[in-house]
Amino acid sequence: MPSVNREEASEIKDTKHKMKESKKKKCTVRFEPSGLKTKVPVGAALLDAARKAGIYLSSICGGDGYCGKCKVIVDEGQFQSRPTTLLTPDEIRENVVLACQTKVLSDMTVTVPKSHALQAGQILMDTDARRFSELAGEVREGVFELDPLVQKFCVEMSAPTVHDNTADHERLYLAIRDQINAPIMQTGFRIMQKLSKTLCEENYKAAVTIGRRGGTTEVIEVEPCRRSERNFAVAVDLGTTTVVAHLLDLTNATTTDTEATYNSQINFGEDYIRRIIYAEENNAFDEMQNRIVHDVNNLIVTLAARQRIDLQDITAIVCAGNTAMVHFLLNLDPTRIRKEPYIASVSFVPPIRAAEAGIQINKRGLLYCLPSVAAYVGSDIVAGVLTTRIYTQKGISLFIDIGTNGEVVLGNRDWLVCASSSAGPAFEGSGVKHGMRAGAGAIEKLAISSDGSIEFKTIGDTHPAGICGSGLLDTLAELFINGIIDRTGRFKVNGDARLAEGDEGLQFQLVPAVNDHQEIVITQPDINNLVRSKAGVFAAIRVLMESTQTKPEDLEAIYLAGGFGNFLNVRQAVTIGMLPDVSAEKIQFVGNTSIAGAKTVLMSRKALETAEEIAKSMTYFDLMSHPGYMDEFIRAGFLPHTDLLLFPSIKLAPEKV
Repeated sequence: MPSVNREEASEIKDTKHKMKESKKKKCTVRFEPSGLKTKVPVGAALLDAARKAGIYLSSICGGDGYCGKCKVIVDEGQFQSRPTTLLTPDEIRENVVLACQTKVLSDMTVTVPKSHALQAGQILMDTDARRFSELAGEVREGVFELDPLVQKFCVEMSAPTVHDNTADHERLYLAIRDQINAPIMQTGFRIMQKLSKTLCEENYKAAVTIGRRGGTTEVIEVEPCRRSERNFAVAVDLGTTTVVAHLLDLTNATTTDTEATYNSQINFGEDYIRRIIYAEENNAFDEMQNRIVHDVNNLIVTLAARQRIDLQDITAIVCAGNTAMVHFLLNLDPTRIRKEPYIASVSFVPPIRAAEAGIQINKRGLLYCLPSVAAYVGSDIVAGVLTTRIYTQKGISLFIDIGTNGEVVLGNRDWLVCASSSAGPAFEGSGVKHGMRAGAGAIEKLAISSDGSIEFKTIGDTHPAGICGSGLLDTLAELFINGIIDRTGRFKVNGDARLAEGDEGLQFQLVPAVNDHQEIVITQPDINNLVRSKAGVFAAIRVLMESTQTKPEDLEAIYLAGGFGNFLNVRQAVTIGMLPDVSAEKIQFVGNTSIAGAKTVLMSRKALETAEEIAKSMTYFDLMSHPGYMDEFIRAGFLPHTDLLLFPSIKLAPEKV
């Protein structure tokens, strides 16, 4: 080994010291136009700085550098970026970078393009399908008896005497059992400590809050009778993209208020598989739980403040969502959801104290999670089956929830089968160059007129900023109908000036650039992604129908759930081959059935029992291992399908066949 003199040793030591000091140095990163800023160590990824600052940057690939969605503009500061083919020479000259591939080397100012900004006001609350979104539905129509999971009522007891020396606790139980059937009861130690004083002060009259935990009835609170009318609960839809909460008044079975927010986990990946991978690689499961619990608490606090309700008066919360989101909420291990044999840690979660999960309602309030079926068919789908009541019908129905994933349920009162396709994200704007969520400026409807001109409608009637799911579906159908793409989804070179070569191959201009507004195009890779997405959904439907020998004419109803379904053009969906070719009258939009199911369960113990029975009775088809799925997927990779006999209503001109 060569020797090192003192001078060299000193230089090495000095270099190590500088490197160590450099790592300690913090840089301030400011994001415009929001003005939010944060401090991160030198060398931190710009995407991590954005996450820390609470800035949303689209990152479908979870920060691996291949989706190209996290583009930002560096206005000031030093940085180091890895070379990428996802940026054009013009973008590179203008200091556009991929945040996930850029290291912070000094204080920086960064501009986030408007197309990346998420604002709560852009979330579209369901306004369609009233009979599903309003709790009136199931309870008032007599489907389920009004019997809330948590109840509050006044009880009156005789005061103890020398001839009636029953203890206060037992005296309370007798009074409760005079009003409800509660063979097994329990009371928390804190309640017992203050019970005698409360009863004495109120002359043995009290408002009692009781909650159902399986076969056990728990005394949650004992208060003065004047508070018997203050009993609220919250139903929550734990969506991968959005979290929706409804505030319910349990005393009269009404929805008092609603609120929604973007799921702040979205910074760690657009889909939950990416989030699981991120949490696994960075030991960030606590962070994932903190994020979703923070979102839920913000919604609850907002609703309570707006309605001037004390958080102590919210005594229950019911959550529905995909299996991974429920695992994140409870900080259960979700890692095996994405690994063979693809199982959940828990499918049936018993009621727990909401405070144990960090949820800010009454300290003894209860958290209920609807049951799931499998790793990829969660409690949101069980809620959908409960709400649409296909489990009670003699005829066969199809339930489809197209969101981050595409879940499908087929069946009737005798049997239910289900499956999940991972091909849904493209219709949420993911993997599409100018795709975006359903927010202000999103093209939601598009048509090509007989003269070839393009007509469209945007959300908020503003200048188009991108295309959301329903607009993308329209675009695919219109390009096909008008012969701009063939049955394989490939562009036809026909001399149309709007068809040109772009960075990703051929692209078709939908909206020209005007002033400061960029042009909006649909590219060949975009179309390929959309075709794959629709193929995944239809292949899942076909697997279930083939396995149960169900023909399209056997279907009595198709229920479309979720925000995407509300604005979907049924005829266009059939034209591209995403839905079976049935009459439009059979297709119903049912809105957010996840939240509707959670609300129904809150108001009825029988509904919760029914949800559990539904989850147990559903047969799950694992498409990853199903021998026929890939064949069905390939067949569905044409417009509308390789087998045109499945789509008799689609009349194609000879040159388009």
